[in-house]
Amino acid sequence: MATLLHNRELEAETDENLRARLDPARRPRHVAVIMDGNGRWARQRGLPRIEGHRAGIKSVREIVTTARELEIPFLTLYAFSVENWKRPASEVSALMLLLRNYLWREKKTLLDNGIRLNTIGRVRDLPEPVYRSLEKVIEATAGGRHMTLSVALSYGGRADLLDAVNALVEQARQGTLPPGEITEQRLAAHLSTRGLPDPDLLIRTSGEQRVSNFLLWEIAYAELFITPVLWPDFRRRHLYQALLDYQARERHFGGIGEQRT
Repeated sequence: MATLLHNRELEAETDENLRARLDPARRPRHVAVIMDGNGRWARQRGLPRIEGHRAGIKSVREIVTTARELEIPFLTLYAFSVENWKRPASEVSALMLLLRNYLWREKKTLLDNGIRLNTIGRVRDLPEPVYRSLEKVIEATAGGRHMTLSVALSYGGRADLLDAVNALVEQARQGTLPPGEITEQRLAAHLSTRGLPDPDLLIRTSGEQRVSNFLLWEIAYAELFITPVLWPDFRRRHLYQALLDYQARERHFGGIGEQRT
């Protein structure tokens, strides 16, 4: 189901060679990433956890720009889950400050590269200053046509499904949705990921082999790629490796035979 990559041949290749091997005709349309390992990265270096998150921002910047260079239309990053609110208040506050600073610092890069910022999750749960900053950058980048960068904030797959079901139940209560008319399409239209294609490739860093309540509905047929690399160490070469692994697979979507994307 998933790949835990440790290929000495790929590791030995230069970034340029790895990129040259990519087939533009078979690039995924949508890549989603569980950015895991910031805390472990900091702990290994005897640093506070927040330093791992700060180091992870560099990886975000490099992977966003690399995905744009590769003409991947959709990139979704798992930044802050609904469960993360349970972390110490000091860590949550520091994360919110990092997010706000990232938004302002990267606004020009997003605009220059035609990248539209999008969010998924219960973003209204964010502190008001962070939410306002987020809304301003979303509005400023709304004209981006080259790539949609979706950031999952206060997000959980179960919570998103629950919100969608409650919205459909309310429609049924009001009489605008006939009984028995809840379809996959209607449910998907009420998820915070509406308007986005389902991910073709889900990457998880740090070697943990679980999806951590991320895009539970949407990754039904996604290819999984798991790497032991911690997120702050994840660079463009690791993205190339994930894409090469993806391109070597046959995708059947429940069927058989030569069904490739």
